Amino acid sequence: MTINKEQVHVITSVERRRRWSLEEKRSIVQETYLPGMSLSLVARKYDINPSQLFTWRRHMEEGGLQGIQSEEGVVPKSQVKELERRVRELERILGRKTLENEILREAIKIGREKKLISRQPLPGVEGLD
Repeated sequence: MTINKEQVHVITSVERRRRWSLEEKRSIVQETYLPGMSLSLVARKYDINPSQLFTWRRHMEEGGLQGIQSEEGVVPKSQVKELERRVRELERILGRKTLENEILREAIKIGREKKLISRQPLPGVEGLD
């Protein structure tokens, strides 16, 4: 009689998705490069789906290559998306203020033509002739 020595995981409760810190991911991925280790062995060791581990490894390699190619630091996509969102918001605000400025300039021009506004320089309104 032979006994199979594979591990059996019994799930006794509803488990939430595990969260790995950046340092844990880096350490696990680095372990895949050690002599005698393979991606599959490391995945089994940490009970991670091999495709997930492969994705972590690919992201780390791509990030490193991008940093080397550009000779700049690499930032997370989430940070880039947040900055892009802020730029869009600021562009929207700038567009609104530009439109308000143009409307006010036109109002001053019409007011002067109809002599509703004095031709004397207005404080803070230079260059409107």
